This record gives sequence, structure tokens and C-alpha cells, in this order.
Amino acid sequence: MHILALETSMGAYGAALLRAAGTSCRVVAREAMMPRGHAEALMPMLAAVMEEAALPFAALDLVAASFGPGSFTGVRIAIAAARGLALVTGVKLWGADSLTVMARTALAGGLIESAGRPFAVAVDARAAMLYFGLYDGAGRKLEGPLLISAEAAVALLPADLRIAVGSGASALAAAAPRRRADLEPVLPDLQPSAVALAELASEAGKALPTLRPLYLRPPDARPQAMAAVSRR
Repeated sequence: MHILALETSMGAYGAALLRAAGTSCRVVAREAMMPRGHAEALMPMLAAVMEEAALPFAALDLVAASFGPGSFTGVRIAIAAARGLALVTGVKLWGADSLTVMARTALAGGLIESAGRPFAVAVDARAAMLYFGLYDGAGRKLEGPLLISAEAAVALLPADLRIAVGSGASALAAAAPRRRADLEPVLPDLQPSAVALAELASEAGKALPTLRPLYLRPPDARPQAMAAVSRR
């Protein structure tokens, strides 16, 4: 099975091609940190991955993309690319929320040791809010993704949770009452990885009819009421 994963939802971008045959698996991937400019950078990176893997686009079985939450523009870039490939080649689509991909990134990369306990993923969503999710020790989703204040998120934490990852983990720990003083914020620069997304897609065993962005908050840009033209 040939799975192409595209990731542009937050502060990094990447493309990963997973080639699985029986018990063997090979991954060709390129990833880089970049807060903006994903639209210009993704397609050259994607072409480089496919060239290195020596695989034509027509041979793909599945294209996966993170559908958010994250940057409004970033989320749309990977989804648009995936849907475009599906339209041209007929390849099937799959997607996962960005926080679940982050949870898998942290676990699969050996970046955290959960000791079988649940952990939290918390991303700074600005305006004193977090993108928040809870996961068990194997990275399976327990709650989320939610747009929530740090104080409200603390109330959802299981008693045995000890670790929070992501750019909002420190805010979560700071909001924890004294009884949760053992909550440790780690990996503040953690980003969702295209490799982790490809691995999740390979385990899913089911395609989606389409991919749609998951926006948990309204856009910052708003139409100017004074500039509106009345309709007749």
C-alpha cells in the first residue's frame, strides 16, 4: 500500500510517503519548520519525495492530510493538495485532526514516556484559549479536539495524568490548582508530523468520502460593516 501524507496545519510542513508490503514498511519524508509560506513550499517538497521514492502519483492508494485545528490558511493548503490529487488520480482520501497527529508524533518519536498513563496535547490558540485534546498511553483519543480555556481544560484532566505537550502546555500547567502541581509541560515546540500522519492512515483501514477543514474558532478577519453595499 502506498500512502502519501501532507501536513501544513501549524508551524511546520511536510510530505511523507509510506510504502507498506506485508510486514515491511519504508518511509520517504521531508519536513521543515515554517510558520507561514506553506503554499509555496509544499508542492516542491511533495515532488522531491515522490521523485526519491521513484513512484508515480497514479500508484498512490491513499492521500492523507491533517484537517485542523490550526492555522486557517495552513489547514486548507494540505487539504486542497490532497483533494486535487484525488480529483486527478482517483486516489482515496483520509484525514486526522492535528492534535491526534501531535500525540502520535510525541509517542512514536520517543519524545515522551507516558508509562501507560494518559497525557494532554495543548496548543496556544491565542486570546487565552487552547486547542486541547486528551489521549491514553497508546495515543488513542479520549477527548477533543476542543477550543477551551486553560482553566476549563484543567477540570477535564484525569487524576493520573502527568504530562502535557505542545505550545499551550505551560499555560495548562500554570492554570492547574495545587493538587495538580505534578503536571509537567514538555515539548513546547512540538508540531504534527507528516510521518506520524502516514502511520495513522496506514492503521485506519478506511478512507473518507472527502476532507474538510476543522475550524474551532471564527476567523480573525471580519468584513467591515461600513464598507458593505446595500442590496436591492
